[in-house]
Amino acid sequence: MSEKKERISFEDALRELEDVVEKLSREDVSLEDSVRLYEEGLKLSGICSDILEKATQKITELNP
Repeated sequence: MSEKKERISFEDALRELEDVVEKLSREDVSLEDSVRLYEEGLKLSGICSDILEKATQKITELNP
């Protein structure tokens, strides 16, 4: 995963993930591009999940 993707904000990662989903829904996307987009989507989904998990942990720690 690139350094840029590791430091991306939740909002930017979600926006990029939405773009990937939109591109995958097109009928003119080749199989090779679909696989590449799917891999990118998995990485972005993981980034979003990690950020949300960290935020949840922080909120849990702040609320006794």
